[in-house]
Amino acid sequence: MSKQNQWVVGVNAVASSIENDADNIREILIDGSSRNARLADIEDNARRKGIEVRKVTAQALDGVGGSVRHQGVAARYAAVRTWAESDLKGLIEAAAGTALVLILDGVQDPHNLGACLRSAAAAGATAVVIPKDKSAPVNATVRKTSAGAADRLPVVTVTNLSRCLRDLQKLGVWIYGLAGEAGKSLYSLDLRGNIGFVLGGEASGLRRLTRECCDELARIPMPGDIESLNVSVAAGVTLFEAVRQRQS
Repeated sequence: MSKQNQWVVGVNAVASSIENDADNIREILIDGSSRNARLADIEDNARRKGIEVRKVTAQALDGVGGSVRHQGVAARYAAVRTWAESDLKGLIEAAAGTALVLILDGVQDPHNLGACLRSAAAAGATAVVIPKDKSAPVNATVRKTSAGAADRLPVVTVTNLSRCLRDLQKLGVWIYGLAGEAGKSLYSLDLRGNIGFVLGGEASGLRRLTRECCDELARIPMPGDIESLNVSVAAGVTLFEAVRQRQS
């Protein structure tokens, strides 16, 4: 488990965090010299929700905000639990033949990652797997966008995604890669066993090595004139097709 401070800065971002994700905020830092009415509102709302508020100097806020304009306020989040690749075996075995794993091959937008986690949690997924490199980290933005899913759902960060896919296959997980040019429709698949769905990143989709490690490729049928879906939308469609089949 890794521990590090995660900060959200800026008036709108902190106000939204207090409103939607107060349980994961450990403290609010506010510029004590500011007379901004919105900062006063943030302080009042934070105190009503039992969040510690500290008045600090603008220079102290510069230290946590980095290159991002803090506007006189910052929120410190609790460090999220991180899951190791070695945890996957136990998670798959605990699912007793009904594992549902979402594997994201290089989703770099934290809002997309957060939305994918939210869909995965809603679908009762066993875990979400992301690569260590070329992926958005599970930071405060992801946690806020995920509506708390990042704290409830095992998110496993792996060094080598191809190796992880092979290890999942050895554990009895059938791996489907989502690709627009695939011959098979998502709706023709039997998704009632141990299943892993691999979705590519925003720019180029599945990488070659990732494709080669999949058992099969499948596509989401789209009769309209749009070539592809946002990755978070595709994740929701795919996961809930598995949910539909398992409930029928």
